[in-house]
Amino acid sequence: MNHDSYERGYIADILKTTKTIALLGASPNPDRPSNGVMGFLLSKGYRVYPVNPGQAGKQILGQTVYARLADVPQPVDMVDVFRAAEYLDGVVEEALALDIPPKVIWGQLSVRDDKAAAKAEAAGIKVVMDRCPAIEYPRIA
Repeated sequence: MNHDSYERGYIADILKTTKTIALLGASPNPDRPSNGVMGFLLSKGYRVYPVNPGQAGKQILGQTVYARLADVPQPVDMVDVFRAAEYLDGVVEEALALDIPPKVIWGQLSVRDDKAAAKAEAAGIKVVMDRCPAIEYPRIA
């Protein structure tokens, strides 16, 4: 898939069918983008599981933080990635190792790795990169 642009329907379908999200790189700092996006997603009714090994066991926006994707207590529909692009391949590997992989891996603004995306797509996972669901959601709604 070409990740230079996305059809409106592709993004809309992801945002409408997603119910549970693992937010990788979640921060307790309200000044960090991951914190703001997490709050936005929670306000729209998504179930968000923050993932950050340095915050594991603590709470962010009232949600328990997990150290890694495998620790999240239920399968998630989407992994929202707030990590540098160089880590996206590792995130894909971690997602593929889950008993029930996510349906979507979403790389936040500036998070793009076409080889990692191809690996995820070959396994049947949809990929969005260099986009933010908190920006896309109002465009679709």
